[in-house]
Amino acid sequence: MEPVGVFGWGRNEAVEASDATAAQVRRTRNAGALERAAQHRDGGLSGAATRLVERLLDVGIDGKGPFDSAHEVAASALESARGDVEQAVKVIVRDHRQLGAIGGFATGLGGFFTMVVALPANVLEFYLLATRMTAATAKVRGYDIDQPEIRSAILLTLTGADSDDLLKKAGLRVPGGKLSALATDQLPAPALMVLNKAVGFRLLGRIGQGTLARLGRAVPLVGGLVGAGIDVYMLHRIGRQAAREFPSVKTFGS
Repeated sequence: MEPVGVFGWGRNEAVEASDATAAQVRRTRNAGALERAAQHRDGGLSGAATRLVERLLDVGIDGKGPFDSAHEVAASALESARGDVEQAVKVIVRDHRQLGAIGGFATGLGGFFTMVVALPANVLEFYLLATRMTAATAKVRGYDIDQPEIRSAILLTLTGADSDDLLKKAGLRVPGGKLSALATDQLPAPALMVLNKAVGFRLLGRIGQGTLARLGRAVPLVGGLVGAGIDVYMLHRIGRQAAREFPSVKTFGS
């Protein structure tokens, strides 16, 4: 029997929903208006995936309140690195790893983060940081992070090795094997929305599988150190993935 996550669903359920949603991308590319409208009836797990993705895009990339946008982070990193793009990427990853290690970061901001999809504050904080770190990396490397396809590529980067599986099920290929090349596919907006939702399911599946371990940080001292260590490690991995997926536009796809 599959373990049930703290949100009432298990990883298998979320992954199955992700696969089914990814397969819809092919149909959505040529779907009529009525069919597209029918695809946006969200509730339960589906609604949670949609809301998570919306928040990652709206806050993780565009920023809100005390959470600086990826544009601002990229500009600050370039200034700190005196215009050296590769050094700026290192600054971005370093700063986000430090933020991930600070206990109570999201909790201190209160309801602003926790009002979204009933995710624990530390979990949503992690994904917001990972999204902004990836977007800022793409920005300093020369990508337009306001472009819908690039924003989808940023979300796909968060799924790590799952990104190839999602693209395959969606019937998509990226030239050169880089997610940033998704921009060349010219997917219509509805298809991109469906792809983003498939990513949301995958992220929720990971949360359902590992949240109890992450919530261990609530245990005094030991739990906090373990939780902070996990965040730092995972942010480092995603930072490396982002650097691979978004090579400089001067040397890739220009």
